[in-house]
Amino acid sequence: MAVLLFMNNDIKFMKEAIKEAKKAFDKNEVPIGAILVKNNKIIARAHNLKEYKKDVCAHAEILAIKKASKVLKNWRLLGTTLYVTLEPCAMCAAAINQARISRLVFALEDKNNGAVINGPKLYKFKTCNLPPEVKFGILKEESKALLTKFFIKKR
Repeated sequence: MAVLLFMNNDIKFMKEAIKEAKKAFDKNEVPIGAILVKNNKIIARAHNLKEYKKDVCAHAEILAIKKASKVLKNWRLLGTTLYVTLEPCAMCAAAINQARISRLVFALEDKNNGAVINGPKLYKFKTCNLPPEVKFGILKEESKALLTKFFIKKR
């Protein structure tokens, strides 16, 4: 399912997701950022706002999906790529599938809460009607460094 082959703009867009993660860090949120791209243009960007919004669903991926749906005036986000700095959890992985996002690129795998290549591996189920193409590992060291810095600061 997931391989380490990336497209030309993957590094560029993941750098934008990392910028979003840094915004979360500055707000004392877990530093995860997401960028949604269609036709090589950013249509939505977001970062974690769970603490700020007091909303368990305010993950970067969910917020980016909501923004992109408004921009495209459609909940179906066919032909889009979601860049996220950490492997999506089960809630976000399901939302990515439901939104019909075509491609998912994430920086760092999450062995504790991830649900794409770890944990439940949601896209392997037959009930997952249109799983995205998955790529991971791009700029993982930058994402890992930011998360490590955040959790050291928290302790």
